[in-house]
Amino acid sequence: MPRNIKGTITVEGEEVSVSNPDKLLWPEAGITKKIYLEKLAELSPYLLRYCHNRLLTTIRYPGGIHGKFFYQKNAPEPLPLYVKTVMHENIQYVVMDNLPTLLWLGNLASIEFHPSLHYVGENLPCEWVIDLDPSREEEPRIMEAATHVGEILSSLGLHSVPKTSGATGVQIIVPIQYGVTFDELRSIGHFVARYVTEKYPELFTIERLKKDRGDKIYFDYLQHYAGKTIASAYTPRARTAASVSTPLSWEEVRRNPRPADYNLLNIGDRIRTHGDLLQTVQPQSVEFILKHLTAKHSLQ
Repeated sequence: MPRNIKGTITVEGEEVSVSNPDKLLWPEAGITKKIYLEKLAELSPYLLRYCHNRLLTTIRYPGGIHGKFFYQKNAPEPLPLYVKTVMHENIQYVVMDNLPTLLWLGNLASIEFHPSLHYVGENLPCEWVIDLDPSREEEPRIMEAATHVGEILSSLGLHSVPKTSGATGVQIIVPIQYGVTFDELRSIGHFVARYVTEKYPELFTIERLKKDRGDKIYFDYLQHYAGKTIASAYTPRARTAASVSTPLSWEEVRRNPRPADYNLLNIGDRIRTHGDLLQTVQPQSVEFILKHLTAKHSLQ
């Protein structure tokens, strides 16, 4: 990517406008829009992979992470010709399938990327994501909680990949074979949630109201559903450390890292060293678990 970003840049044969390249988006980390666009280009093979062919919601921070922000579902105008969009439930979504589109959104100060949990034009989930959401801004037990959930999934015969949300939580991704419904995955999620809250009642809750959770970690099995989104793997987040939602190994989780340890300034080196850990687990069948749950319910 050119060092002197000013006016427009040519990316994959497309002209991408760049405005205010010296604007500080993450003041504490010293990341200007120019640096941000360079980091997005570095992340693009991975961020584009997990937003490909999905309905995209972004969160924009025109004045930087400490300024006002807003969620963008409808594609902003004017639209360059290289930006693909699709209409879904009366919303014209951006489908971020190429680098020029990513950098165009980055220039608009789109800092967070939240794709749909299903592909464009389809209604089946393309992955299963468990969201562990702390009730406190600083939660030293979040990696311990993730470890427990990973062990329970493993006992069910499921391989999973934990990732930092980039904010305060952890998400656990279970690659699944295509064809399962959202309702079927929700039933498995509810089963795992009930089990983990009964086994570790001091740590987990499935209480939906935040005011009633105390200091417990919310096992959110409801977020994984049609029409909802979760922060993409490798999306930056609007946090002072410029953290990035980063897949981890379970060994790393057991070392109790902080989400801020993985950020825009070091994510490139990490990927070059470790690769994309989400690619280490192949899609798996959950049919055996579903049959077990169906049989259990039929006996009740």
